[in-house]
Amino acid sequence: MHGPASPGWLLVALCAATGAYCLLRMRSRVEEQRRTAGGEALMGFGMAAMAVPAAVAVPPRWAWLVYTAVFGAAAVRALWTARSDPHHVHHLMGALAMVYMAVTMAASPGHHAHHGGSGIPLVTGALLLYFTAYVLRSGARLLPLGSATAGSTRAVGWGDRPELSRACRLSMGIAMLAMLVTL
Repeated sequence: MHGPASPGWLLVALCAATGAYCLLRMRSRVEEQRRTAGGEALMGFGMAAMAVPAAVAVPPRWAWLVYTAVFGAAAVRALWTARSDPHHVHHLMGALAMVYMAVTMAASPGHHAHHGGSGIPLVTGALLLYFTAYVLRSGARLLPLGSATAGSTRAVGWGDRPELSRACRLSMGIAMLAMLVTL
C-alpha cells in the first residue's frame, strides 16, 4: 500500500478530506445523510492513516491488529444494517477490504506491502473487480442527466447535496483501488 511518497501523500490528503466532509454530513438534517456519514468518515480517516508513506512511518504490528479490530467491528455493523438498507452492502465490502489489507500488512515482512505480492491474489483480484465496478457506477451517477432537478425550489445545504456525497464515495472507491493495486 505504501508506494512512492508523493502519490501516497495525495492519497492521504484525499481520504482525510473525504473523512472530514463526511463528519460534517453527520450534522445534516437529512436522516439518510447522518446514517451513512459516520461509517464513511471512519473509512476515510482509516484509509488516510493506512496510506501514510512507509518512508515516513512504518506502523508497529499492533497497529495493524487495531485496524483489523476496528474495521471488523465496522463490518459487523454494516452487515447488521445491510438487512434493511442495501447501501450498507458497499460499507460491508469496504470494511472487509480494510480488514483484508490490515491482516495482509500485519502478516507481511517489514509490515508494509510496497514490494507487492503480499496478499492472496484471488481475494485481491475480487476486491479490485468489485471496487472497479463501484467506481465506474459511481462515476456514471455523477453525470448530469438533464434538468431533472431544475423545477425544485427547496434550498439544500451544501452538506446535504447528494452529488457531493456521491463524489466522496467515488473518491474513496478510487482510493481503495489505489491501495489494493499496491497490495
